[in-house]
Amino acid sequence: MKAIIVGGGIMGLATAWALARQGHEVELFEQGALPNMLASSMDEHRLIRHPYGTHVGYARMIDEAYAAWDLLWADLGETLYEPTGTLALSGNGADWAERSAAALASIGRPMTELSMADLPRRFPLLDTKGLERAFWIDTGGVLLAQDIVAALVRHLGRQASVRLHTNTPVRSVDLESGRIVTQAGAVHGADVVVVAAGAWAPRLLPALGARVVPSRQVVVYFDLPEDQRAAWAKGPMIIEKTGDVGLYLVPPVRGCGMKVGDHEFSRTGDPAAGRHAQESEMSALLDRCRSLLDGFERWTIRNLKVCFYSVTDDERFIVEKPGAKGWAMSPCSGHGFKFGALMGLELARTIADSRDAAAHAGWAAGLVGDGPT
Repeated sequence: MKAIIVGGGIMGLATAWALARQGHEVELFEQGALPNMLASSMDEHRLIRHPYGTHVGYARMIDEAYAAWDLLWADLGETLYEPTGTLALSGNGADWAERSAAALASIGRPMTELSMADLPRRFPLLDTKGLERAFWIDTGGVLLAQDIVAALVRHLGRQASVRLHTNTPVRSVDLESGRIVTQAGAVHGADVVVVAAGAWAPRLLPALGARVVPSRQVVVYFDLPEDQRAAWAKGPMIIEKTGDVGLYLVPPVRGCGMKVGDHEFSRTGDPAAGRHAQESEMSALLDRCRSLLDGFERWTIRNLKVCFYSVTDDERFIVEKPGAKGWAMSPCSGHGFKFGALMGLELARTIADSRDAAAHAGWAAGLVGDGPT
């Protein structure tokens, strides 16, 4: 079988990897360089964790995701992951951490509730004022995102069955006939076409634009004082939701920066526009950091990074087959990277084995607990 993939972020690359390891021929088209620094996948690190609110399907899927990453590490010859454990915090009446703990208990992955009195001893760099409940689970960690993307590009470049087209924008796609037309007018055909173009996908598939919107997101990277950096490098990921502002914190493992972001979608912006950000855009998040993180006044902002998510209203992934020979692949909404290897692996299996497309779409949307059949 021959497959064409449009988009060289984690989803497109992982699907190419999975198809190639099954022996299929793959052509991947990327509008920029590979890796493309404008891709949503290109960040120093991303989180993988079991707590998922009431989204039990995605919480259950994390174990499958870990297995898929292990398969990828074996093929790449290196493990681009650091375990950290996961600390979920809540206060101000917000109950995301509690709902996550209840959902995980229902599938046999219980979290441990920590007392507010014990929290400063376990995590002395936190200020517990304003917090009400804390839950811990040993699983979870940091995926070295841009290193993974770069390693996948190198790996695929060595495969005889894979051809990578860089700086080759695609003008149109036909998912019924399995054809694409590049900006230069070249026509390419295949047995299957997968559009995994991230925030640019709605431009190629206008029907997708009614359900998926680009969302400009800003994250902050900090430089820490040396004494705190050593401590935080061994610290947990933190997901904290206290009503008005919720943050996630990614510790500075393996020399990466200390990253803090929020989960508030802008649902605006043009992914092809400039990527400049102002500190004032993050004022609410920085205020929350000041009250939550002990010694935050000694942190300095290293840089603000702008990326673009492709966001659905319900934050569920879209991996669907709208044409006889084509798939739309939009598993993002701010939490897709952790499932990158799994999404590619399972879509390749569904394509190659002619598994039910509707069942696959439901599974990818986190609506069922088991893999597609």
